[in-house]
Formats: sequence, C-alpha cells, structure tokens
Amino acid sequence: MELPQNYKAMNPYQRRMVRHEYQFRQDGKCYYCKSDINENPPFSVTKKRINWSRFPDGFLSNPIHLHHCHKTGMTIGAVHAYCNAVLWQYHGE
Repeated sequence: MELPQNYKAMNPYQRRMVRHEYQFRQDGKCYYCKSDINENPPFSVTKKRINWSRFPDGFLSNPIHLHHCHKTGMTIGAVHAYCNAVLWQYHGE
C-alpha cells in the first residue's frame, strides 16, 4: 500500500485499512508517543489536560486514530486517540 494517502478522499473502510498499514509499519507503536498502540498511552501524555468540548462527539469511540495533516489532508501515522487529542489541542495537528 502506498502511503501517505489523502484522508479526506477515503471512505471509512479505506481509512481502517490505511490505519492498519501504519500500525504494521510502525511496529505496533504510536506515531506520537512511541508506546504500544494497543495499550494505553503513557502518563506523560495522559497527564495533559484536554478540553473535550473542542472535539467531535465519539472522538474516543475508536482507541486508535489515523493522524493526518488538517491542511493537506495527507495521512501521517496511527496514534492513540488521546495522543491525537494532544496533537490537535497542543500542536495544532
């Protein structure tokens, strides 16, 4: 599979497949915190306060997100949902 891909051009099934491919290429590690993607993110991440009112309903319903650039739409990697919130709120990603 060719990566990155345009997040905005994909349907939910394609996003799932791309997310799985990133998980494989990242050796099961979160792109942001580098810890196991199937475990909870480390305290160094979860200690950061998140203003959940800034995020859409259901944001945490999937524990693994497909991180992408909001300007270009191109995918970056697989991240924990909480890591994605940190990237969005603290880093504008």
